[in-house]
Amino acid sequence: MSASVLTAVAWPYANGPRHIGHVSGFGVPSDVFSRYQRMAGNRVLMVSGTDEHGTPISVQAENEGLTTRQLADKYNRVIAEDLQGLGLSYDLFTRTTTGNHYEVVQQIFLALYRNGYVLPKTTTGAISPSTGRTLPDRYIEGTCPICGYDGARGDQCDNCGNQLDPADLINPVSRINGEKPEFVETEHLFLDLPAFTESLGKWLSTRTGWRPNVLKFAQNLVDDMRPRAISRDLDWGVPIPLDGWRDQPMKRFYVWFDAVIGYLSASVEWARRTGDADAWKQWWTDPAAQGYYFMGKDNITFHAQIWPTLLMGHNGQGDRGGEVGPYGELNLPDEIVSSEFLTMSGSKFSTSRGTVIYVRDFLREFGPDTLRYFISVAGPENQDTDFTWDEFVRRTNFELANEWGNLVNRSVSMAVKNNGAVPAPTAPQAADEELKALSRNAFDTVGGHLQRSRFKAASQEAMRVVSAANKYLSDQEPWKLKDDPDRRDAVLHTALQVVSDANTLLTPFLPHSAQKVHELLGGTGVWSAQPEIREVTDLDDPSIEYPVLMGDYAGEQAAWRSTEIEVGRPLQKPTPLFAKLDPKLGETGPEWAPIES
Repeated sequence: MSASVLTAVAWPYANGPRHIGHVSGFGVPSDVFSRYQRMAGNRVLMVSGTDEHGTPISVQAENEGLTTRQLADKYNRVIAEDLQGLGLSYDLFTRTTTGNHYEVVQQIFLALYRNGYVLPKTTTGAISPSTGRTLPDRYIEGTCPICGYDGARGDQCDNCGNQLDPADLINPVSRINGEKPEFVETEHLFLDLPAFTESLGKWLSTRTGWRPNVLKFAQNLVDDMRPRAISRDLDWGVPIPLDGWRDQPMKRFYVWFDAVIGYLSASVEWARRTGDADAWKQWWTDPAAQGYYFMGKDNITFHAQIWPTLLMGHNGQGDRGGEVGPYGELNLPDEIVSSEFLTMSGSKFSTSRGTVIYVRDFLREFGPDTLRYFISVAGPENQDTDFTWDEFVRRTNFELANEWGNLVNRSVSMAVKNNGAVPAPTAPQAADEELKALSRNAFDTVGGHLQRSRFKAASQEAMRVVSAANKYLSDQEPWKLKDDPDRRDAVLHTALQVVSDANTLLTPFLPHSAQKVHELLGGTGVWSAQPEIREVTDLDDPSIEYPVLMGDYAGEQAAWRSTEIEVGRPLQKPTPLFAKLDPKLGETGPEWAPIES
């Protein structure tokens, strides 16, 4: 029986192009997971978009001589193009500056407010002495007063995980210009996190299947929850729908508050765009639906603590109870799939430090599947992982080109030369059946790993089938069986069957090359569908146009099973599936590659 699976993907911030460190956390893992789920017959809704509010957008717009809206428009398109090039199969990749998003955010807020989970409070806010502009908490750094970590942010310390206020920091400075901020009194609205201590703690205690680092981090947060500001003194954000607040030009929702609600708003927008305004409910209000959230580890707080509390507050399920909000009883996350950091030379990728490889540069030089494969098999799934050109070249040359590409090339080439089509297995032997059994059984093993978001183990198991098939060909030596065509055909039939199986097993990781292999084996039509950029107008303001990523995935042929190849189906003469890279690239990287400053 098919299931409804929500893939909720972290929202990339629209203040610049994305680099490969970003997509190793939110992008490739979520797409590998979603493609597998669709192949397994489940109903998938994969949603996200660009996160476009907040002071950092305003700062970057000023730096580039653009308005905030112009900057958001610019990078919304850049990011959408990059993610489409990488083949991320979103059902909807949208943005947070839409009328639909504003409406959903405001309705969630009002439900929280009515249920008593929002408190007004006079607090201390940081401003820049030179510009008078409010400084976001994340743009203030200093020494953590709890653990002494030098480099803690104004909202939390990444070293000890504790929530902070900018005024708590020792020797705070602005990340924008290095000046010491001034602190002034201002009134804000706060999410009453302590009112979720019991309910959140009880819910987390049931999350036994989560990655241990995520669960431990989230449970530690429950021990010291304090009210957290959800409004800010700025003019670029979602307006606050309360008397005394809605008409204040410098009061808006804090960007983190509206961004996490984007998972719901994007689902609602998708439903509206597909002609059934209530279609989102099968992923959000059906208790049998499953929700998986993908992000880097720096986002655990917002997905394992903040977002569940917002959902509980809307549902009336916090410690104070309350009424169910306008969207019905919304499902809480089933799993938070958080990746660690992809580093370079031991440091986080950083645009400001010049340690960065942009997605579009990588795609232009090497194409999407080599990056997708590297992230899947060697990425930061459970621990920080260092990207090196040497390792990338090794993986591409020895695993993709020599192992997988070579298996496809020699299997199909020999069959084309001798038969022109898939030959009949007229003289099978035990070795043939053993290899085919290995590839058939791999579907359960690889699928089990993918279901639990164990991408490294899944890709390695799929490649184990490829290695076994290469060994089989070397042992059977079909090129020497000219005088025994029946046996030769049985060997080639077996090899082509395993190529077909392995192609299916690798499709979630390598969807672009999987389409090529499908066609080499005589297949027609779409094997693994790709996302499209579609130009749309805002559903609530037709004067606003923007690009979205969507796709027609229902018509793709890829299914998670071994399918018997058709004897007599014409084959295509193959060309190399993956080009081998110059080994010197491993020493220097391409000319555009960064050198850590």
